[in-house]
Amino acid sequence: MDMAVLLSLPAIPFPLRNSSLHSSRGIRMALKTQKNTNISFSTTTTTTRKLPILLFDIMDTIVRDPFYHDIPAFFRMPFKELIEAKHPTAWIEFEKGLIDEVELARKFFKDGRPFDLEGLKNCMREGYSYIEGVEELLHVLKHNNYEMHAFTNYPIWYEMIEDKLNISKYLSWTFCSCINGKRKPDPEFFLEVVRHLKVDPASCLFVDDRKRNVEAAKEVGIIGLHFKNVDVLRQDLSLMGIDISTDETNLAQE
Repeated sequence: MDMAVLLSLPAIPFPLRNSSLHSSRGIRMALKTQKNTNISFSTTTTTTRKLPILLFDIMDTIVRDPFYHDIPAFFRMPFKELIEAKHPTAWIEFEKGLIDEVELARKFFKDGRPFDLEGLKNCMREGYSYIEGVEELLHVLKHNNYEMHAFTNYPIWYEMIEDKLNISKYLSWTFCSCINGKRKPDPEFFLEVVRHLKVDPASCLFVDDRKRNVEAAKEVGIIGLHFKNVDVLRQDLSLMGIDISTDETNLAQE
């Protein structure tokens, strides 16, 4: 679940270019892809790049999101009360890099009440952990030479996730809303990803726990998988021809 969805109710950055996209071909590819109900990828490599490129949402797909339980406890209020009390757009602005954390603290609550910003950050940091079984899957995918990128709606605090979990040993923090200024499910964000990677949309496979984002990916021709848990994801990847086989001896040496 995307933290900012509920908030809108009542290093390692890689900057992206902001030029316009060659969308006509992408639209044709999208239409062609949606008609193909038996999509499968070859695991063979080209001389330069192994396809598909794997794009992963981060919160509640790779990393546990502390917002739903830890943060209400930090503020000592029920979750529903927190949602009603906070500013409707402050977190989204923070995710898009439009405001910094000082401005976030100033306007986080509608009534402007002060709070311990460093305490909140520590609470978030303590709550970050890998979703069960996901790190092992990332290890296998990296071992099998897949190119992987984060594709996430998250503020500059993604650096705290990296500091704690060292996700960059598996994938690159290439596509973050705070760097790009766009958020999923904005189709322009998806198309900008494709342009940056210089591949056809159907050469990308995107995994997200939010169905709305998965559908947005499909609309531009990217292959989308809805994340439920790691066992289902392993099955889905295998059915699509992604090599998730393991060599226990080699993995143990890495």
